[in-house]
Amino acid sequence: MWMATNMEMSVGVLSQTLDDVLNWLIGKAGSILVAVVFILIGVKFVGLLMKLMRRSFERSQLEASVSGFLLSAIRIVGYILVFITAAAIVGVEVASFVTILGTASMAIGLALQGALSNLAGGVLILVLKPFKVGDYIIENNKNMEGTVVSIEIFYTRLLTYDNKLVVIPNGILTNNSLINVTNEVKRKLELKINIAYDSDIKKVKDLVYQLLEQDKRILSNEPKDVFIDAFEDSGMRLGIRAWVNTDEYWNTLWDLREHLKELFDENGIEIPYNRLEVNLVANNKNV
Repeated sequence: MWMATNMEMSVGVLSQTLDDVLNWLIGKAGSILVAVVFILIGVKFVGLLMKLMRRSFERSQLEASVSGFLLSAIRIVGYILVFITAAAIVGVEVASFVTILGTASMAIGLALQGALSNLAGGVLILVLKPFKVGDYIIENNKNMEGTVVSIEIFYTRLLTYDNKLVVIPNGILTNNSLINVTNEVKRKLELKINIAYDSDIKKVKDLVYQLLEQDKRILSNEPKDVFIDAFEDSGMRLGIRAWVNTDEYWNTLWDLREHLKELFDENGIEIPYNRLEVNLVANNKNV
């Protein structure tokens, strides 16, 4: 009997709640319709505002990293204002809503520690400028690397050399060391290659210096070094250093390797490798 009575009470409460919600929806039908229309118009307006701001940033030649960050912030703030206004149209007290939001901010902050860290990281990147859009960077913690295509509020996007998109939280980039490969206009090219011990060192160095002088991509006003870097089991390790423009680094390095091989072959300079020589001694003793 008690269980039946309790169930009837629960059904009654649920029915009353549904009736109250239905009556509220009917009473607020006009306001809800207006709020929905306002949200649709507001979202469209935010999108239009984003386009106008993007064009304005392009005309003012604002750095791509800064403009990307500002556009992300404007989009988020715009959406928040649209939905708060829509709630006010329906009849939700904005002051109460803001109070509730403020009360919950601590819990939200604890739940979104990573997001807040990424937000702070994005601000630090824009202020300190360890890199900008278009730079090639290497993040040392996870060895993620690529060309920076955008710096947003929470994430930085990289494009790898094989056209893969890498999304890195800004907090990781500001809390770990990184290498900005393209920050400077010039870069030192370094190459090491082994030569045989019986090679004429003076001749080898003269040939390599001539090769460096002939390559127009090698900066003539910067030092060039050709030296014996180490003595190894199979031969001497020759070190070569020169300076090139950063955007010509890889092509120059690859071409130089090929030209060195051709040059050494033409001049009889051996590039040694590890090998095993076996000498057989004949035993002429009679058995």
